Amino acid sequence: FVASIYGVSIFKKPFITSVTQYDKLINYFALSQNYPNPFNPSTSIQYAISSTQFVTLKVYDLLGREVATLVNEEKTAGSYEIEFGVKSLELSSGIYFYKLQAGDFVETKKMILLK
Repeated sequence: FVASIYGVSIFKKPFITSVTQYDKLINYFALSQNYPNPFNPSTSIQYAISSTQFVTLKVYDLLGREVATLVNEEKTAGSYEIEFGVKSLELSSGIYFYKLQAGDFVETKKMILLK
């Protein structure tokens, strides 16, 4: 119940008793699908880690050859987004894979480059 008299608000209980911001608490590892997919000339990759870890995020071609290293450093817990652009790389259209490694967590996803 909310009433207002000359700019003064009166709140009748019960009202909001607490607020918890869960979006700031990362307690999982995740690698999201890139967007857009298919892409040209760039795509965005999001990932989350739950604790401070040495993180690598690499891109591979269909034959398993490494074509780019996007992340290769220690990161604190949180959510991250990185842009992968192909303008400076001589990559052909096709399927590529990106792999996130953080501690014991390893996940790979597929993306498609269309030129």
